[in-house]
Amino acid sequence: MRSDGEMEIALESPRARAAPAGGAAPPPDPSDAELLARVGARDEAAFELLYRRYVRPVFGLALRRLADRSLAEDAVQEVFAAIWRSASTYRPERGEAGGWLYVVARNAIVDRRRRDRHPADVVLPELVSPEAGPAERAEQSYDAWRVHRALEELHPREREVIELAYWSSMSQSEVAAYLGLPLGTVKTRTRAALAHLAAALAGEAA
Repeated sequence: MRSDGEMEIALESPRARAAPAGGAAPPPDPSDAELLARVGARDEAAFELLYRRYVRPVFGLALRRLADRSLAEDAVQEVFAAIWRSASTYRPERGEAGGWLYVVARNAIVDRRRRDRHPADVVLPELVSPEAGPAERAEQSYDAWRVHRALEELHPREREVIELAYWSSMSQSEVAAYLGLPLGTVKTRTRAALAHLAAALAGEAA
């Protein structure tokens, strides 16, 4: 722990690290929301468990976005440093913990990409850039905002399965196991959620 209150993360590779010697073991299988609440209170054991739970998906996201293993490893360290700093701002009533973690990870990775563009990112003037232009990015941002607003209107049980599936990249079987629900229930809630989302987005577009 640094004197300024930030967590130092010794990340050599995206592998689970051992808990600090002498640290109190967290209770078995706490939820992500419970872990974030404890991390917000500067519980290092909870931070270690959250790290082990999410380091691989965060690394995979960083590697897909950055296409460079070294930059991805740096980004993972920055993601978890950001989680340590801002966990106290998470509010369960505003959304699932998995979604909050995804947003923190995405933002840290985007920041890393902006700072560390390498020659492979530079497009020659005579070539057409595959990246979306400003107008397209604005449209994508607006669409994302509409989706988030529509998600807020869903019943919490429906919003939960959508966020786990699309933000935490879980299959329906994994969502069922995670929530302790029958697979059929998860499928029913997912179908209902998607139908309600489609109706909400169609209503906004009208």
